[in-house]
Amino acid sequence: MRKLIVLVVLSIMSTSIYSQSAASAKALLDEVAEKVQTYNNISIEFDHKLDNSVANVHQQTRGDITLKGDLYHFSYMGTEQLFDGKKVYLIIHEDEEVIIQKPSATEDNALTPSKIFSFYKKGFSYKMDELKTIKGVKIQYVKLIPIDSKSDISSILVGIDIRTKHLFNIIETGKNKTTTTLEIRTFKTNQPISNNLFIFDTVKYKNQKKYTISEPK
Repeated sequence: MRKLIVLVVLSIMSTSIYSQSAASAKALLDEVAEKVQTYNNISIEFDHKLDNSVANVHQQTRGDITLKGDLYHFSYMGTEQLFDGKKVYLIIHEDEEVIIQKPSATEDNALTPSKIFSFYKKGFSYKMDELKTIKGVKIQYVKLIPIDSKSDISSILVGIDIRTKHLFNIIETGKNKTTTTLEIRTFKTNQPISNNLFIFDTVKYKNQKKYTISEPK
């Protein structure tokens, strides 16, 4: 009987500690997301790394993104992508092609440029993970676990600078053992940018550059 009581008490304590960890983790993520909303715009330079030791694949690419509300301009691996509030424009320079699309409903839970600070809000459970010191900066990690058991994602670690409450990195581990890391190199706010950055210049790409422009129905 005594052993049973001890097990019940330990189970209750474990559930309570987990609930507190989940609440603290979500509160920290919410604080980061709320702080982002106070900025007029955000400009980020980042490194994107892909590693799979089993397949011996190791890649690293640099990119940048500018966000203003839901609008964004994204440059990565020789392509540009921008969202003007209504449509997404994918500019593939190597193929001299532009693909125009409406935002897909399937992107609701995806880590898209406009959702980089809010993707965690749907489809995940949370818990506090390690607190690390990286290059003299204290980084608190929050672990996200997909609620959908069929998800290709095993877990996501979100690293947060506990002093600035800014995003430090995002580490996604897939069930196929591939680890994808997005690491922030520079994080600038309220920069003097033109709204033209988020507007597709049809004349430039269709008439001057002679790019092929397609818009699937």
